[in-house]
Amino acid sequence: MKKKLWIGAATAAVVAAGTFGAVSANASAPAAAPAVAMKADVANDNLVQSTHLTIEAATEAAQAALDAAKAENQRVSVAVVDRNGNTLVTLRGDGAGPQSYESAEKKAYTAVSWNAPTSELVKRLENAPNLRDIPGTLFLGGGAPVQVKGAPIAGIGVAGAPSGDLDEKFARAGVAALDK
Repeated sequence: MKKKLWIGAATAAVVAAGTFGAVSANASAPAAAPAVAMKADVANDNLVQSTHLTIEAATEAAQAALDAAKAENQRVSVAVVDRNGNTLVTLRGDGAGPQSYESAEKKAYTAVSWNAPTSELVKRLENAPNLRDIPGTLFLGGGAPVQVKGAPIAGIGVAGAPSGDLDEKFARAGVAALDK
């Protein structure tokens, strides 16, 4: 029994010493340099450069749209989405209806997706009524794309005024604020 205890203790000591030595060696060794340095090549055809609105610009555009509606005593919500349809900013004006928030987001998404004001897209429904079934879209006046060199980079949607024409007028005021 004493011999087995002695062999077990000796084995444990050897294993512990080996583990300690390996850990000590790894801790003191300098970090290995990467085998191949990775470098982005901006001339590579696999990379795409795009333009995006800053949060500040999106907020400025949304506030301009909200201010234009307020000047005409309209209670609306405003949404600004990026090129991918992700919401950047939403503002719900005082007294805006509960449905206006989601409608503004959908109008902004629709405008940027088709790079056209939503009032123009409503006309396309006559020839293609199934467009209405695309998830996340809303084919009512009130959405306007934000463009750079003709390409959409964002969408502004406004909802809550008595007509889509008014909503779109306010959305265009948001777009115009970005041109200043």
